[in-house]
Formats: sequence, structure tokens, C-alpha cells
Amino acid sequence: MPRNATAHAPLTRCTMAFVLAGGRGSRLLELTDKRVKPAVYFGCKSRIIDFALSNALNSGIRHIAVATQYKAHSLIRHLQHGWNFLRAERNESFDILPASQRVSETLWYEGTADAVYQNIDIIESYGPEFIVILAGDHIYKMDYELMLQQHVSEGADVTVGCIEVPRAEASGFGVMAVDEQDRITSFLEKPKDPPGMPDKPAMALASMGIYVFNTRFLMDQLRRDAAEPGSSRDFGKDIVPYLVTHGKAVAHRFTRSCVRSSGETEAYWRDVGTLDAYWAANIDLTQAMPGLNLYDTAWPIWTYAELTPPAKVIHEDTGVRGEVINAILSGGCIVSGAVVQRSLLFTGARVHPGAYLEDAVVLPGVEIARSARLTKVIVDRSVRIPEGLVVGEDPDWDEQRFRRTESGICLITQPMLDRLEQQVS
Repeated sequence: MPRNATAHAPLTRCTMAFVLAGGRGSRLLELTDKRVKPAVYFGCKSRIIDFALSNALNSGIRHIAVATQYKAHSLIRHLQHGWNFLRAERNESFDILPASQRVSETLWYEGTADAVYQNIDIIESYGPEFIVILAGDHIYKMDYELMLQQHVSEGADVTVGCIEVPRAEASGFGVMAVDEQDRITSFLEKPKDPPGMPDKPAMALASMGIYVFNTRFLMDQLRRDAAEPGSSRDFGKDIVPYLVTHGKAVAHRFTRSCVRSSGETEAYWRDVGTLDAYWAANIDLTQAMPGLNLYDTAWPIWTYAELTPPAKVIHEDTGVRGEVINAILSGGCIVSGAVVQRSLLFTGARVHPGAYLEDAVVLPGVEIARSARLTKVIVDRSVRIPEGLVVGEDPDWDEQRFRRTESGICLITQPMLDRLEQQVS
């Protein structure tokens, strides 16, 4: 797949996107008991991984690989259902790469770099000139073609995607120190005193977990790192810091390639790796002008399109009014004589008469019985909320029954409700 056409042909035509989707996502607690973080539902229709994959597709990349590892069944099923339209006869490819002990019969993927190293033969069989390494667990819209253009024009060994964050908040990230030309002079993992940007001293450049390499160069670096005793086989801890010292590492500012549609004012990027962050990013979508526009047909978020009947809001025969205010409903949802306010109902949710939902993220297949009242909650897939259950009004009681964060968000799963029923009986 070498670049050979006109000088103005997009670089994405000769690029492979390699998505790292094997992380446990342990900070999401019970929400990732049955699924890896990239497979977690988001925004009523999508999974988190759909954003990185859609960015690649919309940028023009037609060779995509996804490395999976922990609790991968839900993710693999979603990829098979929703991303099987890329066709070999059109010079396209979509590979799902579970950890399969290709290099060693005793080792799984040891780190992010090792996940790529163990699949070198597959990557090289397609012959991409460039490779974009992507984290599969962030919410954002980005044109990777612009990052590739910077990589080529700068003659970089590695180009690192970076977001601008206040220095006071940057200690939880890998932070780049850069010069006036955005060449990386040091890479610091979770520094106590993050370095400021030359042009914005109060801001720091934090890694997005996105890297661009010339493929042949990366393969050489992965082989070198694999032979290095004591390496953790990780891009952020090993590969990039080595190239900062021994090569040319360049920072790519997200503001240069962020895709903004009508109404989007910020360079939107979210790590939804905690229950609070996940809940907030979903609830933000119910605003009249949210930070992320999912209705942008010029940059669609592709996903598995389930065949479902339309959503429906109805009155009960008794005159109980069904009402939906500032909410998002997916296909197959029925709100019957209930109130749903500032909430998201994912596919096939059912809300029965007298129920009241406010600031609720309700995942697919949930059924909420009569007179239940749920406030500031995340309800896991296929949960059956019993009649009259109240969550979000008594912090102490919520703490005993469910997973409650310090900010008051409650995660409700079926095992939690089963334990509650056993205690009552």
C-alpha cells in the first residue's frame, strides 16, 4: 500500500490505524465487570471505541486493526456486527487481533507496544507506509490526515497527539515539554510539577495516546525494544521517551485537527474512565448545545445499527402523563406514563407508569417498574428496577446498596439488586 499516486493524494490512503482496545478500565468498577472499557456504551447508540474507529474511517483510512485482550467478547461481537463493511476487494481491511500468544506460548500482550509487536507480520502483510496508533477509550472527533501531514512535513520519527490542559490538572497525564517548534524535549509520566507550554505557560501538553510513525521505522523500534531487558513494552513509558532522546519526537496539538461542527466551540476530548466522568459526558449530551455534536452528518460516528422500532412516549389509560424533557431516547424505548428529565435511554429501555428519572444514564434493555424514582444514576444493561425503588435521595442508604461516588453518582447493576432482594427476603 505504498504512496504512489499524485503528490496531493491523502496520506491516509497509505496508512493503517492500529487501535489499542485491551485495557481493563478498572476505574469504571462494576460497569466493566462484563466488558472492556472500549466496549462500554456511550451516547445512546455507540460504544466508546466507535469514536476512534469513526475518526479513522472519516479521515480516509481504510486499513484498521483492533488489538483486544481483557473481557473481549462484548467488544469483538460489536466489531463483528458494526464494522464488517470494510471489504478486501476494495483494498480495505478490518482485523480483530485478540492476544493469541503469537510470539510466546506463555505471554499475552505485555504492554501497548507489545500489542503491536506481536502483530508485526499482519501489519507488514498490508504494507502501509504510515501507522497511526490509537487508544480505543476516548471520546473525540479528529482528522488524522492533518496529523499525518505534520508528521511528514516535520520529518519526525514519532508524532504525539496532545491536548492542552491547565498545569494544575496535568499531573495525571503523560506530559510533553516542548520547544518553540513543538519538538518534544522531554516526556514526563504524571509529573508533580508539569512543564508549561512556551506560548501558554499556564497550560501543559498532555498525551492523548495517539502516535504516528513511519511503519518500517516503528517495526525496527519495536524489535529493538523487545530485545531490551527490563522494558515494560509500552509506548508512553519506553518507545516515545527513547525517541525523545535518540530521535525526533514532535507534538501535534489537538486544536490543529479537532473536528468541530456547528455549535461546537471547544476542542472536545474526554477520558470517560471514571463513573463521574462517564456520567457527566453522557448527561452533557442532553443540553440544547452540548460540547459534542452527535448530529453532524459530515463526520458521523459509525456504529452497529440495530433494527428497532421507533421510540414511543404514551399516556396511561388512567390519565397519568408521560413526559420527556431534555432527554435522548434510542430506538425501541417506551416511556409509558412516566417522567424522564435530563436523561439518556439506550436501546430498548422501558419505563413504566409513575416512574421518575432525572439525570439518569440508562443502558440497553433496562426495565424500570412503576413508581421507581432514580436520580443521578447509571443503570447497567438489562437491569430490572423493582417497583417503588428510590435511588439518589438518601446518600447513606444508597451507599449501602449500590456503588456511589463521592459526587453522588450511583451505579446500579443486577447483582446489586439481587443482593438487595435477598436481604429483604
